[in-house]
Amino acid sequence: SLLDSLLQEIRLKTCRMIPARSLYLGSSTNARKCASLAFVPKHRETRDEDIERLSEFLSKKKNILLITGAGISTESGIPDYRSEGVGLYATSTKRPTQHKVFMERPMARQSYWARNFIGWPRWSSFEPNESHRTLAKWEDTGKISQLVTQNVDQLHYKAGSRNVVELHGTNSIVKCMSCCYYLPRMQFQRHLEEANPTMIPRVADIRPDGDVELTEQEVRHFKVPSCPKCGGILKPFVVFFGDNVPRPRVEQVRRKVNESDSLLVIGSSLHVFSAFRFINQAVENKIPIGIINIGP
Repeated sequence: SLLDSLLQEIRLKTCRMIPARSLYLGSSTNARKCASLAFVPKHRETRDEDIERLSEFLSKKKNILLITGAGISTESGIPDYRSEGVGLYATSTKRPTQHKVFMERPMARQSYWARNFIGWPRWSSFEPNESHRTLAKWEDTGKISQLVTQNVDQLHYKAGSRNVVELHGTNSIVKCMSCCYYLPRMQFQRHLEEANPTMIPRVADIRPDGDVELTEQEVRHFKVPSCPKCGGILKPFVVFFGDNVPRPRVEQVRRKVNESDSLLVIGSSLHVFSAFRFINQAVENKIPIGIINIGP
């Protein structure tokens, strides 16, 4: 069954269930070794009783609002920010580009697009994993009222999900910040290639936002096209750190929370307020909450 499929996947992770209060569940260390687990932190296997509690939680719900975070995509090969030992913050001193810095500094935009240009071929080739595919099946059966993702990787769409709110936007679109012009990121890659014929994409360690690390020398001569319509700044259709999720998007999710009979979070530490606000709303509405995640 679809429930069994997700539960089988969850057996590989640590599970926490939160009815209205926090309750930690854990067990022995899991030492599985696999290439697809390169960005999955060390964790303890879930006990049978945890699976039973999750099964009971899900079986009684017919209108689930689901929130997914970076943890759901690590087994597809995409690192996250905060995982112990393997996330960006644990393995690099580099930090994501801030919205204000991107908009105000031409050199920051040059650096961002050079790094993103190199990373794009690999980033765009990532495929959904079993968790993404199972949630797409759940959508087909009507068990999920709304899928909200903090991720910008489009893997839910690749898996077949259609009713998705991309809370932080998507890397698949590039938009002008001054006018209505936009284009697919894949098309923009061609423009970057034409502007930088000597810059050749290569295999490199990818970062959570789809870029790679480059030297100053590699970035220095990179050319970034401006908007062909108005000459404005071109930026991924993504909510950068330091920016806000558009209000209509937030209100759309708030309405869905009010209509749901439960809220399930998969693969998110909920460190950022953009998603945590919906947890607060669910608590106020006395809606049962379940969280499946490795770590706190």
